[in-house]
Amino acid sequence: MSRITISIPNSLLDELMSVVKAKSKTSAVIDAIKDEIRIKKRDKIKAMAGKMEFVKTADELRHGDRRLG
Repeated sequence: MSRITISIPNSLLDELMSVVKAKSKTSAVIDAIKDEIRIKKRDKIKAMAGKMEFVKTADELRHGDRRLG
């Protein structure tokens, strides 16, 4: 784990801790970072909507694994 020094306005950090119900400043910041990463990944997946073509049906994908049978 890395140690860094950053400047965050106290009012912003207090609000973050309140919103995420964190017990420490560190856990509040970690939760906020994880949430931002999750949102960016979700947005990236959403941006791919309509740009991918599936050649197999959902049933074929679900039951077509030859390794299982």
